[in-house]
Amino acid sequence: MIKKILQTILRKPLGYLSDKYASRPDKQRVFTALSELKQSILTEPGKKGPVISFDPEQHFIIFSDQHKGTKNGSDIFAFAEKNYVAALDHYNQNNFTYINLGDGEELWENKVSRVKRKNNPSFQKERLFANREAFIKVFGNHDLYWDNDPLAELNLERIYKRTLPIYEGVVLQTTVNGQALDIFMTHGHQGDMQSDGNGFSKWFIADIWGPIQMYLGLNLNTPSVDDHLKTLHNTMMYQWSAQQPGTLLITGHTHQAVFESLTHLERLYRQLEAANNKKDEQVIKDIRDQIIKRIGNNINTMPDFSGYKPTYFNSGCCCFDDGDITGIEIADGYIRLIKWMYDEQKLSVRVILDEITLSELIRTIE
Repeated sequence: MIKKILQTILRKPLGYLSDKYASRPDKQRVFTALSELKQSILTEPGKKGPVISFDPEQHFIIFSDQHKGTKNGSDIFAFAEKNYVAALDHYNQNNFTYINLGDGEELWENKVSRVKRKNNPSFQKERLFANREAFIKVFGNHDLYWDNDPLAELNLERIYKRTLPIYEGVVLQTTVNGQALDIFMTHGHQGDMQSDGNGFSKWFIADIWGPIQMYLGLNLNTPSVDDHLKTLHNTMMYQWSAQQPGTLLITGHTHQAVFESLTHLERLYRQLEAANNKKDEQVIKDIRDQIIKRIGNNINTMPDFSGYKPTYFNSGCCCFDDGDITGIEIADGYIRLIKWMYDEQKLSVRVILDEITLSELIRTIE
């Protein structure tokens, strides 16, 4: 009873504090870090990340931010695990290459040995991609251990039964309609003063936030995060990407899915504007109802998204508190934002949230 009362009282203030202090991005640091990383990968492939040429026959799935824990009260991955395992089964059977964009393991709160022991089903599925040499693992701020601990290589071998390189980013390269296209991917914590290897944040998560979250059973990574306007960090990522000719940027880190530089709410506003121009009353009503459901009745002043270039994407996360996971697919000439969710029978199903062909996309980013 006391725990439920505390959950009710503390959910909003803790959510506010989590949003306010979990991320402190600095625009110049973000821009510099992204530019230097991409240049490093392109000039020295394999050191900080691979450069992969691909064609429409090659399929990729990008997931991030599982935050695999130890199945205790603070494990925000536990409820999503079945969706994640089902998704990896699907993508392995269909010969996808899996790019994990970081924070796969919650190593600020937990010892790697306990995470390994408690997450055997998902590690087994990831191992199938590694066995096909179709698994690329990128580190994030919560699993920075993989990049900087002397025992990381040994622990990776124990998990995946093979030597597995760890990267800071990946660049996919292709040609669409005669135009070169780079798809640059990284976790997205670069330039964030609270997350980019910051010792205070690691202490706060492990010694303060972790125990509170465990006791109260709170998971603040709720699906509603996708309903808001972009976080400041995502906005800075977009601003950098919009200045890079012939380049798409895909990150994770914020747990907020973004497709063609817009969150789901932002895309609804854009669709409402188009419906208003066409005077399609039924469509207008349907979209307004969706927006009101998310943010209430104050929707008359629409943000202006007309100047946005569709250069930035975010995979969201694999730890929403209803068990949903989101990711980005690149396959069959398309880029897609997808969700895996539990249906009424508690079975895992794949849902396409948004999609666009690479041919359409490249015409709008130059």
